[in-house]
Amino acid sequence: MTILFKTTITEDKAFAKIKEALNTGREYDGYFSVADDDGETPLSWGPSMSAEEFLAKIREMLEVTWKAARFWVVYDRREDRGDPDAIAMRNAAFRITRGYNGVIVASLSLLGRKDALQDLELIFVCFREDFQRRNFRIRFENKPITPQ
Repeated sequence: MTILFKTTITEDKAFAKIKEALNTGREYDGYFSVADDDGETPLSWGPSMSAEEFLAKIREMLEVTWKAARFWVVYDRREDRGDPDAIAMRNAAFRITRGYNGVIVASLSLLGRKDALQDLELIFVCFREDFQRRNFRIRFENKPITPQ
């Protein structure tokens, strides 16, 4: 499936969506990961972890990411639009940003246990320099990317 990086949201809106989803009381399976040149750091929302703990860990990991790469593009992935799989988007983002120094790609999936209507999936592509972010958007947004 061809991947299009097309539906961006602001960082503030992304954080609001995360907080809203975790404060609804709905049951989710949650997954978060941060990938950079040194590898991947995954975080799963385990059964013994509260929503507040999971949110705190996500915030902590995103804060570390912000300190290393402050210029973000956040993509909102949704099933009802027929968007590609979040993992495929994350992997494609990581692959096509290898030419930029210090890029970090993070992904969050909050998947409803009862239905997919309230799923939240976000892909954060984080750059050290603003010109890298601008260049990425010009080169890749709304243009087909073939997953490999």
